[in-house]
Amino acid sequence: MIFDKSRCIAYNFRKARARSDEDYMRMALALAHRAENRGEVPVGAVLVRNGSVIAAGFNRREGRHDALAHAEAEAIRAGCKAVHGWRLDGCTLYVTLEPCPMCAGAIVNSRAARVVFGAYDPKAGAAGSVLDLFAYPLNHRPKVIGGVLAEECGKILTNFFRVRRGRTTSAGRRS
Repeated sequence: MIFDKSRCIAYNFRKARARSDEDYMRMALALAHRAENRGEVPVGAVLVRNGSVIAAGFNRREGRHDALAHAEAEAIRAGCKAVHGWRLDGCTLYVTLEPCPMCAGAIVNSRAARVVFGAYDPKAGAAGSVLDLFAYPLNHRPKVIGGVLAEECGKILTNFFRVRRGRTTSAGRRS
């Protein structure tokens, strides 16, 4: 999504000048919470260029009935519109969950310079967990950093699926 103060809770992110990977990951976590509030798997993504957020996205697969509406794809699509081109040179994509193979391919094809993710995905991660698409000799290889705020990023996913499956906590309460 491109930032529009009338439509996006993340509008204030544009004015904020984060200083660290953790700051941007917290922004992505806020978007993951927005996805969760809509009944989507809570994954958020923020695209940054020259210290400013240029685009963001969160999972919208359920609401859009679109298998391609992952947080990374939403952010990349909006980022390309923001820069008026398909190359995201110099951009860093912050995402709360390790990219899947589809998103890793989109990241490579968009030419993003860096990918910073939070939680590792042992079932579908394509940045080292299941496979490492970024290690293949493709036409572009972004720098990849994993595990930033991994505990917080993993917790939102764990809690979401616990509630969805109707599991109870150790105290016997429903989560």
